[in-house]
Amino acid sequence: MRYDILESPLGELLVAADDAGLRKLSFLAGSGACVPGKTWQRARGAFAGLAAELEAYFSGEPVSFSAPVAGDGTAFQRRVWRALCDIPHGTVASYGDIARAIGSPGSVRAVGAANGANPIAIVVPCHRVIGSDGGLTGYAGGLDIKRQLLAIEGIEVDGRDRVNDGVGQVSLPLR
Repeated sequence: MRYDILESPLGELLVAADDAGLRKLSFLAGSGACVPGKTWQRARGAFAGLAAELEAYFSGEPVSFSAPVAGDGTAFQRRVWRALCDIPHGTVASYGDIARAIGSPGSVRAVGAANGANPIAIVVPCHRVIGSDGGLTGYAGGLDIKRQLLAIEGIEVDGRDRVNDGVGQVSLPLR
């Protein structure tokens, strides 16, 4: 596994990939922080294309990330993660929206667990998922990072950590 540490306006990011694609993109701070595995090899500059896309993202541009995603997870988790990629830049969806999008409307809690296990931050935009009441719920990088990511996309969060616009208004394709 190749990895590098990328700088971002929100802190350092660990990125790791192998021949199958991107395996990790994690903030080095917060509860979801990741450290390189013992057998991982540092590859400085190997992720220049992703770094440029992230730079565009952090400047507020909607970005279609080009790196193939190959996060390790169960079949259910991968279905959820694919659905997350269908949430448009600058839009939020609830856990219920995602459950319905994957054809499993009764699995809201399981969707939440899969969302929390997402190994590829930003590219697989789990920060765009909020509670049905508009609340931010949680984020592996911390709620402050989630607020900042949403702000980068033009999504306003009120003083009670609620997003009032867009909840339940996203029509995602079934996967």
